[in-house]
Formats: sequence, structure tokens, C-alpha cells
Amino acid sequence: MSATACFALLGAPNCGKTVLFNGLTGANARVANYPGVTVEHRQGAIVDDPSILIVDLPGAYSLRTASPDEAVARDAALGRLGRRPDAIIAVADATNLRMTLRMVLEIKTLGLPMVVALNLSDVARARGLQIDAARLSQLLGMPVLETVAIDRASVARLREAVRHLPRAEKQPLDADALEQRLAALDSSALYAEVDALLAQAVRHGMELPAWHRRLDALTLHPVWGSVLLFVVLALMFQSVYTWAQPLMELIEGGFEWLGGWVGSAMPEGLLRSLIIEGLIAGVGSVLVFLPQIAILFAFILLLEDSGYLPRAALLLDRLLAHLGLSGRAFIPLLSGFACAVPAIMASRTIQDPRERLVTIAITPMLTCSARLPIYALVIAAVVPQRSVLGLLSLQGLVLLGLYAAGIAFAALAAWLLKLSARRKSHIQQFPLLMELPTWRWPNWWHLARSLWERVGAFLKRAGTIIFAMSVVLWALMSFPAAPEGAAGAAIEYSFGGRLGHLMQPLFAPLGFGWEICIALIPGLAAREMAVSGLGTVYAMSAEGDEALQSALIPVLQDKWGLAVALSFLAWYILAPMCIATIATIRREVNSRRTTAAITAALFVASYALTFLVYRIALACGL
Repeated sequence: MSATACFALLGAPNCGKTVLFNGLTGANARVANYPGVTVEHRQGAIVDDPSILIVDLPGAYSLRTASPDEAVARDAALGRLGRRPDAIIAVADATNLRMTLRMVLEIKTLGLPMVVALNLSDVARARGLQIDAARLSQLLGMPVLETVAIDRASVARLREAVRHLPRAEKQPLDADALEQRLAALDSSALYAEVDALLAQAVRHGMELPAWHRRLDALTLHPVWGSVLLFVVLALMFQSVYTWAQPLMELIEGGFEWLGGWVGSAMPEGLLRSLIIEGLIAGVGSVLVFLPQIAILFAFILLLEDSGYLPRAALLLDRLLAHLGLSGRAFIPLLSGFACAVPAIMASRTIQDPRERLVTIAITPMLTCSARLPIYALVIAAVVPQRSVLGLLSLQGLVLLGLYAAGIAFAALAAWLLKLSARRKSHIQQFPLLMELPTWRWPNWWHLARSLWERVGAFLKRAGTIIFAMSVVLWALMSFPAAPEGAAGAAIEYSFGGRLGHLMQPLFAPLGFGWEICIALIPGLAAREMAVSGLGTVYAMSAEGDEALQSALIPVLQDKWGLAVALSFLAWYILAPMCIATIATIRREVNSRRTTAAITAALFVASYALTFLVYRIALACGL
């Protein structure tokens, strides 16, 4: 972007910083990476003023760093990661001024022009807090505005204040000297200064409403809080099936109609085969699960926006301590249910290097959204649609059990790694200190926008990786053609068929046929591609137009036994990671050896688990 000024947006997590950034930049934002750093940041030109570039730095509680994310925020503010900021927009949580004003004082030591946005000021006022912003501005020596991130007029006032900020002088900035000045700050002195500011600028203290205190008492209770957490997670997985079913049937019907229409409109040939058996069977078999993925993302965003996730992390801190982890690991691990890549990157908030490495190692064991299409497909094929106790869906309970199995194996791995590290006396333990945000109604506009970003990312992957892999897989299944007088199906003589037969001896002890072996290959690019692979393989193995256009679930019901279905589900509980996850681990741990060890361990564990499940299923007559 050809901006003449660069302003950095700094603030603590959960203070509404990203919502403010969206308001300041509108639709002009884009995601980028700092040079040489894997941490993502957003940047965008300010609305109606392309000369000012706003950079949204990672959330940080302090510039005196305790985590890799905070180190990136500090280094970016000091100009070590590229262009140094010309000014700072500091976002402070009006409901927690003592904590956030301390960071404002830290930022002030950088000597850059600043404006302070007291965000969530509407929540603070509703709870009796009266802040004299003009007096606080006078005491700090910089503009201070009360803001509400979802209010357009409030954001417009902040935008005007940002436009009128002076630019820093273009003189060399001694980043090392500024970092030493930050390190020399005394926390007690900073809090004493904050208390003096509050004494003059705050007229009435904030009092939490009774419902807030009662909700905290429930969610943080060691027994009832745990029960509530289980109920919330169970509801989330039940809704993935019950709420998504009508939309899934609509999408599935649409692809079946599309396949039938293309089949009747096009003559026999390679192009017709590519469109029906490659693209419609491949991409369509994945997109049908989009409603379930959207519901899962919506639940996670809702829990995050309401303020529940930090409380769940605090509740689970004692339990995670038995595994050698802390409550800090909870939010990165929970993010793993959406996608392992951002979850592994989110582990930068963990200060303890050993705990961070363990979190990275066990995150791929948790069921990411890419595995949801696989689970949903096989469960729909082998588990009957039956209610349990008149309230719960049997299919939903099986899905919850698969998620629980992933959690159990991740916990076991963390416990074993803890035992192996007991004799290392140099390990440093950090107590969990966490700021609990106030409870609040979710910002529905922000939630919808964030949900669309995640759904859009899935659709983008469907339109790029899955589309391309479907074409490649179709080509492997189509060429070379079967020789004249061949006794078997044409697909068995193709490159893909030969590769599947070549892999089958390795996976035969797991009950996998050559068709399943082929589907495992594109699953390395993206796990949901295993569904696309099955759709393409079985579509091209079918005979007659009617079979080509049929849904995948009846095909599995006809060709798979229950033992094979259970074996396939067991494989994907601990299945080796997709390529993107492996690359992310490589960047985060900065070690090929460690990355290879994690990948190999997951493959061996997945193979052993699948072998046991298949053999036990056969022994039980399944």
C-alpha cells in the first residue's frame, strides 16, 4: 500500500482492538506476515484517507515481553520488523483501566505521538464507572477518547483524532536503547502512577452487576463449572448434526441435480468424466459439510466474544497442571478444533518453552474442522439416525465420542511427555495469571464478519486446493486407459489404481482396500480431501449414469463393513497431519528433527490404534 504514514494499533487481548481496526479501515484490510516472522498481522488504509496505513499489532498485555506474540508487538513498535510507526493508537479497556493504563504508560516511553481509545466505555458507564476523559487526556498529555467499537459515530471521532495526529520526526530510532528503557521500568512505580491518574480522572468506581457475579460463581465453580463446560461442548457437537442437516440435504440435492443435468447435457467423453466424476463428485462431497463447519466456527466465536473462554481456561488450569500444562494452553488447544495451523501459532502466548512445545505436539491430535467431513460421512453411513433418551442424537453422541477420543490421546501424550521431563530441573514453571474480561453480549456484526472470514477461507480452499487435487486425482484415475480385453475395472489399470494396489500391503492389516489407500494420498494436502478422494474413486469405479450421480453415503454402506468403517474413523483420530500443519510446526519449532519426530510419532500411533480397532471389531463379529 502506498501510504505516507504508518500508525500502529496496540492493545491487550479482548479489548475490542480488532473491531476498532475494522471500523477504522473498513473493507481495505488485508492479512500479511512480518518479514522473517510467522506472526500474522492485519494492515489497511484508513477509510477515506489512503495516506494513513493502520497496522493491527498482536494483542499484548505488556511491551516487557513474556510471550513470542508480545515480543513481535514490541519489535514492530520499535521498528525492528520493517517500517517503524509514525504514531500509536493505544486501545485501553475502560472496564479494566488499572491494567490497560499501565501498558499505555509503557507505550508512552517510546516517545511517539499517541491517541488513547478508552474502548468498551458503554459497558463501563452501564456499570457505574464515570471517567473524565478530558482530565485523563490532560494528565497523560495526549488525546483520550471514549469509544464504542461497534458505534459508527464513536469510530468516526477516533478516525478524526487519528488523522490529526502529528507524525514522528524522521530521525534514527535507537531500538535497543528504547528496549532497555522499557526493561528498566518499575512495575510498582507504574501502578502507583496509574492509581494517581485514576484518583483524579475516575469519579465513581465500577461495580459489577449481580448477574455478572452469579455467572462467574457458576462458571468458575470446580464442580458446576466443569458440568457446564461439558454441557456447552455437548450442545456444540449435537448442533453440528441437528441444525446443519436441512442445509446439508439442500446442498447434496443441488449437487445431485447438477450431476444429473451435466450428465444429460454432455456427450460421453473425457470432459464429461472430468466434470461429473472429478469436480462434482470431488468438490461436492466436501462442500456438503460446509453447514457443519460453519456451526462449529460460530460456537467457538460465540464463546470467545462473550468472555467465556478465558474462564474455561482458568477452570481447567488445575486439571491441565496434572498433564504438565497450564490454563494458557487451553485457548490454543480449543482453537485446534477449528484448525491446527492458527492453533499452533496461538501457542506463542505460552511463556514456558517446554509447555509450548508440548502444546504444539499434541494439537494435531485434536479434531480439526477438516476431519469433520470425514467423521460426518462415515457416521452417516454406519450409525443409524436414532435418538437417545428422547433428547440426544446417537450420531451426535458418536461424533462427541470421536472428539473425546482425540482429547484423551492428546492428554495421554502430554502426561507421557511430562513424565519424560521430570528429571530436567532447568524447566521453569510460570503460574497462570489471566485477566478475565467482563461478561458481555456478543457483537453480532463482528461475529458474523469473523464467521464469514473463516467460512470464506474454507470456500477458498475448496476452490483452489480441493479443486486442483480433484482434477489431479481424476487424471490419475483416468490414465492410462485399460488395455483391450482387460478383465478388471478400467480404474485398476490407471496410475492411481496401481499406486493404490502398491500401498495396499502396508494398509491391509488395517482393513483398507486399494480405494481407501488412494483417498489417503490427497488427505495429506487437506484432510477433507480424503472425502473428495473417496467420491472421485467410487464415482469412477461405478457403472452406469445412475451410479455415477449417486451420493457417497449409500456407496459406503454397500462397500464397507462396520469393521472397516470403525478402522477408518480410528485412523483419522491420530492421522498424520496435513502439509500446512507440518510446515507450520517446522516454522514454529525451527527444527526439522523435532518436526520429523512429531510426524513419525503420529503415524506410528495412528497405525497402532487403527490396527487394534480393526482387529477388535473383527473379533467381535463386526
